[in-house]
Amino acid sequence: MTSALASLDPAAIQLRGRNLASGVLFGVGLAAFVDETVFHQLLHWHHFYDKSTTDVGLVSDGVFHAFGWFAVVASLFLFADLRRRQGLWWKRWMGGVLLGAGAFQLYDGLVQHKLLGLHQIRYHVNLVPYDVTWNLLALLMIIVGSVLTVRTQAAASDALTPTRRP
Repeated sequence: MTSALASLDPAAIQLRGRNLASGVLFGVGLAAFVDETVFHQLLHWHHFYDKSTTDVGLVSDGVFHAFGWFAVVASLFLFADLRRRQGLWWKRWMGGVLLGAGAFQLYDGLVQHKLLGLHQIRYHVNLVPYDVTWNLLALLMIIVGSVLTVRTQAAASDALTPTRRP
């Protein structure tokens, strides 16, 4: 076993699924918070639902904002439990955060913006640069999060596999 694996806490290995779930939930909530705060409230580019009145758009923003915060709060309960059990695995948790944020952003960009047409990133501009940037950032987060998650899964598998002595 390498020194990196030798220092890996057995509790973190056993709770690797909970580390990932907490990170993913936090990433979804964080991405929703940034989207809501920056694009909805500060820049006024769109609402969560733009196919009705401004009042309906504001209510939809409130529901969206609440969803994001519920995800963050749920993730922090899981996070606190991981800390209590001394099973927090930072690298795996951060992989989950990037996976959650990237998946949320890609879902938003492809499903909500394009497939369902609930809203666009901006209106009355050429959307191509916005869409490309939005979705490429999402893919980048998913790729980095996947690499971290796969590496930690491999480390967990190595740590759980009994070593054979010649």
